[in-house]
Amino acid sequence: MSSPGRETVLVTGGSGRLGRSVVAGLAAAGYAVVSADRESIADVADGVVQEALDLAAEGEAARLIAAHAPDAVIHLAAIAVPFSAPENVILETNAKLAFAVLEAATNAGVGRIITASSPTVMGYGNPAGWLPERFPLDEDCTPRPWNAYALSKLLAEQTMQMFAAANGEKIRYAAFRPCFVISPEEWDGAPTQQGHTLAERLQDPALSAPALFNYLDARDAADFLAVLLEKLPEIPNAQVFFVGAADALADAPLAELLPRFVSGSGELAAGLTGSAPAFSISKARELLGWEPQRSWRSELRLAAEVAP
Repeated sequence: MSSPGRETVLVTGGSGRLGRSVVAGLAAAGYAVVSADRESIADVADGVVQEALDLAAEGEAARLIAAHAPDAVIHLAAIAVPFSAPENVILETNAKLAFAVLEAATNAGVGRIITASSPTVMGYGNPAGWLPERFPLDEDCTPRPWNAYALSKLLAEQTMQMFAAANGEKIRYAAFRPCFVISPEEWDGAPTQQGHTLAERLQDPALSAPALFNYLDARDAADFLAVLLEKLPEIPNAQVFFVGAADALADAPLAELLPRFVSGSGELAAGLTGSAPAFSISKARELLGWEPQRSWRSELRLAAEVAP
């Protein structure tokens, strides 16, 4: 239960690569944070309450929310890597988790509910071929998922929109699509989600091309969510946001790189000059006033300066 003047935020998937930074960032911002995941972690921020449970189990999400009565819920829990499990398992698990958590939070009258989606809903990387409507991709571009992970994330967005439609303005909902998440230790050389270091991803464009060179520092994701929590009552309900760095994870313009890896994209990518990314964050900037603070250009240099 939140203390007077201090709001409680429940974060599902709080022990994950993104979740750890979100939990720490929200705690630093003054929230009372409950982190729920299948396993607890040892280096959690002071004052954070950890709950180890399986949210896919019947009734667990409702029990958790009833026990802590949060003011807001941020749902991150999911199988987070495409093709890391059988397709039917990814789809069933992620869709079930999103529905269970959002339903439980809605039924409990939680005032602000946010769910994580993914840029993969856009359908890039499709082996049958893919071209977007435009670059940079924005929230008005049509999703075209081609695998179970991307479809499960689109279903999470649609689940959010369904509950918003059924509840009007009394509960505030949103979804966000975080780009390729980079946790703080990865700037120091720890492997990224795909097993390569950031230096390797920069040296070999083929490693970053499958994600269209997108990325996001996990701490910037935490900052975004803190801003979103504050602004949710003021913006139109049930919004979806791309959340990424202000530049691309590449040392050459995407106007040069994308045509090498996305067949037929030369004309569409021509405007991505300089360090411009393939995903627009204009909506988050304009509607929320959020701005990412970290770039590979500064973070890798800082990591090199403190290395022994």
